[in-house]
Amino acid sequence: MESVVLYPSPGMGHLISMVELGKLILNHHPSFSITILIVTPPYNTGSTAPYLSRVSSTFPSISFLHLPTISLPLDSFHSPHLETLVFEFLRLNNPNLHQALLSISDNSTVRALIVDFFCTAALPVAAQLNIPSYYFFTSGAACLASFLYFPFIHNQTTKSFKDLNIHLHIPGIPPFLASDMPKPMLDREDKAYEFFLDMSVHLPRSAGIIINTFEALEPRAVKAISDGLCVVDGLTPPIFCIGPLIAADGRSSGGCGGGVPECLTWLDSQPKRSVLFLCFGSLGLFSEEQLKEIAIGLEGSGKRFLWVVRSPPSGDPMRRFLAPVDPDLNSLLPDGFLDRTRERGLVVNTWAPQVAVLNHDSVGGFVTHCGWNSVLEAVCAGVPMAAWPLYAEQRLNRVVMVKEMKLALSMEESEEGFVTATEIEKRVRELMESEEGNSLRLRVMAMKEAAEAAMSHGGSSLTALTELVKSWRLG
Repeated sequence: MESVVLYPSPGMGHLISMVELGKLILNHHPSFSITILIVTPPYNTGSTAPYLSRVSSTFPSISFLHLPTISLPLDSFHSPHLETLVFEFLRLNNPNLHQALLSISDNSTVRALIVDFFCTAALPVAAQLNIPSYYFFTSGAACLASFLYFPFIHNQTTKSFKDLNIHLHIPGIPPFLASDMPKPMLDREDKAYEFFLDMSVHLPRSAGIIINTFEALEPRAVKAISDGLCVVDGLTPPIFCIGPLIAADGRSSGGCGGGVPECLTWLDSQPKRSVLFLCFGSLGLFSEEQLKEIAIGLEGSGKRFLWVVRSPPSGDPMRRFLAPVDPDLNSLLPDGFLDRTRERGLVVNTWAPQVAVLNHDSVGGFVTHCGWNSVLEAVCAGVPMAAWPLYAEQRLNRVVMVKEMKLALSMEESEEGFVTATEIEKRVRELMESEEGNSLRLRVMAMKEAAEAAMSHGGSSLTALTELVKSWRLG
């Protein structure tokens, strides 16, 4: 039997994309056996158990192999970035990975190990066992272009990105401020920077890079990478754009007990394309002050809204990587806000079924943190966006969404990252009622059709999948 092993990093967004990749492979090439390695980290990644159990019951041909739990003292990490913890945690998992690959190899021929970019430390383990390694890049081609070009920029300067007051010119991407590089890479002295540099050096050394995007969405970035313009001092491996991969059934049960979530019932009673949806990912947290500002802006806009609210981040450094408690909406939001907006707004505690919400006829706009899964979900639903990046590579995604794809408006923030109620009200109105908002809507609807074409028979993404599988068989 031929098998392919998938090794996602533990974040919810990364896990979902990797599972969807497994489903895609099996749907079109069912002779493969798929095993997905699951690691349990000592920090908050959102609740993955309900999602995994649903995948197991609906897709029994995907096997999940849980690696043994390893301990990691959270208080020993001085980097403020969760990403440092992820890289280190996955590096420490190498002995467990080695054992798992040996065990799977006992019963089948492992044709490929497909790793998340956080799992870069896995490459030598696979090489030792003569298993070809492929990266699965869960963000877009523009972000991949910036990572591939990163070692070249690193060698051109001794300054940190945060201190480089210049625009970076990376092949295939609009020029953007150095400070818009992914947050963990801004400080050259931070351990996270070192991990990302190492990952960027290793990307071209893989057997290939699979990207969760499609050519029509990012044609310039895809061409720049394919033409070898982003790897300055070496060869570029084959790239395979096989997206958009999104979870059609949403992310988690969210405690709905299998019934229809209240928010979907509420949307049923709203006019077509009238509701603005605000949701900021499993790790997107705002201060109490910012939450109040969002509320004031929404109230002032007069627009209908569905808003997912999470508790502010904990001030306790020992809890910074742990899950926040459920929010107390009455104390977090302005006095009387919930009563005054009851007729046109719904505030939801912590979670909503994002894919189902975006695909509801009543939803006409989406305020997003620019996480790549969320961007793809909005594109596939044909919903225009207002871009409000919070962490990871999201500022770079915003540049591409606004300037290159022209599928989003930009929320403008202060240097400290604060967005005023005035700005929120202005952008909400612009997105939901202006000419510009309408032209965004037309463009995103056209891109929705392009996404469907890419994933249909003979489309660019399924053609790329065929090429990928051919590369495994040729070995």
